[in-house]
Amino acid sequence: MIGIFDSGIGGLTVVKEFLRYLPDYQIIYFGDSARLPYGTKSPRFIRQCSKEIVKFLLKKGAKVIVIACHTASALAADFLRREFKDTPIFEIITPGVSGAIQSTKNKTIGIIGTPGTVNSGVHRRALLKKVADLNVYTESCPLLVPLIEEGWFERKETRLIVKNYLAPLKKKKIDTLILACTHYPLLKKVISFAMGKRVRIINPAKDLALSFRSLLRQNEKLANSLKKSKQHQFFLSDDPYNFRLMSRFCLGKEINPKIVRFN
Repeated sequence: MIGIFDSGIGGLTVVKEFLRYLPDYQIIYFGDSARLPYGTKSPRFIRQCSKEIVKFLLKKGAKVIVIACHTASALAADFLRREFKDTPIFEIITPGVSGAIQSTKNKTIGIIGTPGTVNSGVHRRALLKKVADLNVYTESCPLLVPLIEEGWFERKETRLIVKNYLAPLKKKKIDTLILACTHYPLLKKVISFAMGKRVRIINPAKDLALSFRSLLRQNEKLANSLKKSKQHQFFLSDDPYNFRLMSRFCLGKEINPKIVRFN
């Protein structure tokens, strides 16, 4: 199984892309809905939460781990690789960065994410490591995850908040915008409208799924270790009332997750 985890329901956007590009492989998903948002938590807390989740996923039979959460990818990926040396662990940041570099024409890229992700600087460093003369601008958007978790996709209040967050990036004339949070693709239409048609929106979930598919094609041993089945499993650390709505919105069907609470 492919183990995917996120801080809440946002990781369903990653599951959506994996089901699109790797439809034969079984997925086990864990959303840490009891402790979201990760973006305002300390690095130590995020690493501890991530470790607990990975242990759970491995116990359930996951052979690889995909960190859907940008904050956890930024603050816990290296830690998890040290803790679970025998388990392949993939993060969402690198594929999104590569997609943005391929997209930009004027070498001016914007990044929006949670405070934890933006303050980590990991996307900026990854971009500049690949292309040193890029212009990179970031904007922290702490209100977007709670709005999305409430299902406020098309509300007037959401559109106004998005417009306010994106105004500084629009002034910088960016031509590419990285959605550095797995929740944000659920607001892609609102974000695209606010930025205008000339700005390409990068959904790292898609790039992650495509890069993972390419890896499996090159690594027969890893591919053979993964179970092929459409009997996917979904777990949460708490049961938000809107998970079924979100699963229907993202995946086209209503999912009843199992609840697992850590001590």
